[in-house]
Amino acid sequence: MRQELLSLPKGLAEEVSKNLVMVARLIDEEPEQAYAYSRIALRLASRVAAVREAAGFAAYATQKYSEALAEFRAAKRMTGSVELWPVMADCERGLGRPERALAMAGEPEVQKLDKAGQVEMRLVAAGARRDQGQLEAAIVTLQSPELASSSVQPWTARLRYAYADALLAAGREDEAREWFGKTLEADKDGATDASDRLAELDGVEFVDAAVDRSDLDEDEDEDDDEGEDEAEIAAAERASDVAEYYDEDDEEYEPLEQSGAGSDAGVEDDKA
Repeated sequence: MRQELLSLPKGLAEEVSKNLVMVARLIDEEPEQAYAYSRIALRLASRVAAVREAAGFAAYATQKYSEALAEFRAAKRMTGSVELWPVMADCERGLGRPERALAMAGEPEVQKLDKAGQVEMRLVAAGARRDQGQLEAAIVTLQSPELASSSVQPWTARLRYAYADALLAAGREDEAREWFGKTLEADKDGATDASDRLAELDGVEFVDAAVDRSDLDEDEDEDDDEGEDEAEIAAAERASDVAEYYDEDDEEYEPLEQSGAGSDAGVEDDKA
């Protein structure tokens, strides 16, 4: 990318670079904002392949598949690279054309992809099969040496997850549970929700601790209030009993201050 930007005037290159940095920073969490920055970069330097590629990914992240496909095609023409082939095929899926994605999976470009690209192409092809309601074909598509390998690669968790999900969709629950478990073993960064899927299969329900803690706090507050009210009522009743039991004219009358002190002690005992 740096080499491509060097072809631009210095001030323009810096401005384009700033926008591309913002695209990369925001695309996962704020895709719409990333898309807006990509449009600025595209307006400034539409003849730079890296800009067209960034614009394509920003459009893809916001599900603007037709626009994304056009940008990826432009980037491919400029560079001659086939590395965008899988995401281009996935854009065809997004446009409701799974048959085109499958056709792309059989093109010579796939053989030029590196291992990661070939795995990605396999994932797209399996997704296209599922789009067409061909669940068993999707499962077969994902069965590969990469899936069977015990070594963990950057794509391993996603490949195993897609396989487990396809098995589950086909009603093969026991096999799906096994492969969600294998996904979890490979997913050290938590990129998938395999743990949640496993829990669902095992009938485990997760409780929102924050909500429940709030509810518990409210219940505890209510219990505390009730306890304080009961203690105050009990103290008042004892004071009333003392006042009724003793007659000020009686020689054995105990001053109210002392009995009151005794009542307070009773309250403390109740609270303890």
